[in-house]
Amino acid sequence: MDAKQLKIEAARVALEHVEDGMRLGIGTGSTAEEFVRLLAVKVADGLSIIGVPTSERTAALCTELGVPLSTLEETPELDLTIDGADEIDPQLGLIKGGGGALLREKIVAAASEKMLVIADASKLVDTLGKFPLPIEVNEFGLGATKIAIAKVAADLGLEGPLEIRMTNGKPFVTDGGHLIIDASFGRIPDTRALSDALHAIPGVVEHGLFLGLADAAVVAEAGHGVRTVRAVA
Repeated sequence: MDAKQLKIEAARVALEHVEDGMRLGIGTGSTAEEFVRLLAVKVADGLSIIGVPTSERTAALCTELGVPLSTLEETPELDLTIDGADEIDPQLGLIKGGGGALLREKIVAAASEKMLVIADASKLVDTLGKFPLPIEVNEFGLGATKIAIAKVAADLGLEGPLEIRMTNGKPFVTDGGHLIIDASFGRIPDTRALSDALHAIPGVVEHGLFLGLADAAVVAEAGHGVRTVRAVA
């Protein structure tokens, strides 16, 4: 199977966790979109759910395919969120935000009783950090914020380029109106310490370390099928 087929198979197994009447957080990204397409078929066949999308992009796809939507204001408590990830470590710590929706994704995940991650096996890593860490920042004070990020990273023995994410020659702007710094730190031995340090910087809105949020991951691997991964004790 190619990468797209693997994503579809993971999404198909994840869909088995969706029950009639659920309040469902719906993620952002290529794997999450495959889930939305399969979910829409179930909805058309009579499955009753209400979805809360994590991005305008996901909302548009759900609307196009007939998946009923709500907002966190209307539906502030969710039963399950299903979303993809850019990296998954053995404790189910995640790096997310490659699709630029990390703030809303984290808010939705935190509002959910459970979070299920869908991915192909290439996303499994021993230590988070090979994928650049997305850090959502306020445009005001950007230079000072970058310096502060570099300083807290250095205190933790981390260094690497801090690049403003660009699209079509202009800075990428999130649905919340913020910018994203992609931090290429490499391996991050102490993800909790980095998370806490980044949260203490006033210009940082949120970051892509999702720690203690995922309950399980549905992972598809060529030649090995689909398996459910849970945190290593």
